[in-house]
Amino acid sequence: MDAHYRRLFNEAFSPAVYARYCDRLARRLNVRFEFRLAESPVFLPADLRARCTKAAAEILEQLAEPANLKRMKEAIPEEWRSPRMDALPSFAQIDFAITRDADGRLVPRLVELQGFPSLTAFQVIQRDVWSEILSTLPGLNKDWSCWFSGLDRSRFLDLARRAIVGNHDPKNVILMDIDPPTQKTFPDFAATKKLFDVDAVCPTTLVRRGRKLYRREGHIEVKRIHTRVVFDELIRKNIRLPFRFTDDLDVEWAPHPNWFWTWSKQSMIDLDHPAVPRTVLLSALKATPEDLSQRFVLKPLFSFAGGGVNVAPSKADLDRVPQPERSQWCLQEKLDYAPVIDAADGGQVKVEMRMMIFKVEGGPPVIAQNLCRLSRGKMMGVDFNKNFTWVGSSIALFESGEPESGN
Repeated sequence: MDAHYRRLFNEAFSPAVYARYCDRLARRLNVRFEFRLAESPVFLPADLRARCTKAAAEILEQLAEPANLKRMKEAIPEEWRSPRMDALPSFAQIDFAITRDADGRLVPRLVELQGFPSLTAFQVIQRDVWSEILSTLPGLNKDWSCWFSGLDRSRFLDLARRAIVGNHDPKNVILMDIDPPTQKTFPDFAATKKLFDVDAVCPTTLVRRGRKLYRREGHIEVKRIHTRVVFDELIRKNIRLPFRFTDDLDVEWAPHPNWFWTWSKQSMIDLDHPAVPRTVLLSALKATPEDLSQRFVLKPLFSFAGGGVNVAPSKADLDRVPQPERSQWCLQEKLDYAPVIDAADGGQVKVEMRMMIFKVEGGPPVIAQNLCRLSRGKMMGVDFNKNFTWVGSSIALFESGEPESGN
């Protein structure tokens, strides 16, 4: 993207540089990675950064409109509807495909939304390690940032700490997911412990006494839950918990579980913005679109990491979705990801950038940091990028203090 820094990086790149990066990242967190680390950061130009932050802010504004929120909340299933939902989520993600417009400019197009946390802590460590590696390469020893809204590392960590930990002692806060050590996102859990001293805990190990939950064999009260539980995994594995999400528990949620359902792919049908592709629920589809397999993608609303996505659906695929389940699937206009990164080993790479939003009590939503995924396959995600190089987890960097520009 930034041609100057891309040229400097590619000229200095070698397999040894990549190996050093991977080794240092693994040692920093004392983990093994179950997802692929990309060979390069994304060097983000100021004009594209401005377009991404502007689009994210405008989409957030629409998402927060009372009429839109009311409709979006209808997606919360009664059997999972938790009490005491807050006005806006403490964590949200806006995923953009980087595309080109008719004038050839790089522009963001919305892929999906999540009222759910992402790799908050891991991205900080990833930025730190890339900064260390880049400092050894000619012309790349800069003060690299991955943060927006005027944040630097210190101010970001303060914001993230308040969003995750709140006003509690970290021992009374848990990062909750199913069997954390087996999750592909475990490196982020390790980074969360390193940066915020919050333990990853499986909800099946909690002890309930009345409205309170306890950890460590019932000795320490859980006052705040940074939930990372993906409901489709909970449902698919039929996991039994010591509480129900519908219970009125004496805990704070970060984010509240209802946002998993409220801000999702389904929310895209309520948005009117140039960055938002046409999206329609199967239950609202009146006729099969022409050129279905060429123009649309079939997606389940509440799955993660590309699960269940059909990139070339046929009418028969649509017909196979049972009538009662059609409100849980959508057709989305295909996005033409632009090949924007020249790989040092040849060819070009596509980019998806996640704008990560945080909100603390009493404050507005803040577009705070980013996560990137690189791809050469038909879609983002591991299953579509097997046996490729220069794909996988990455982060967009730019010089600290560099102003945004462009519209």
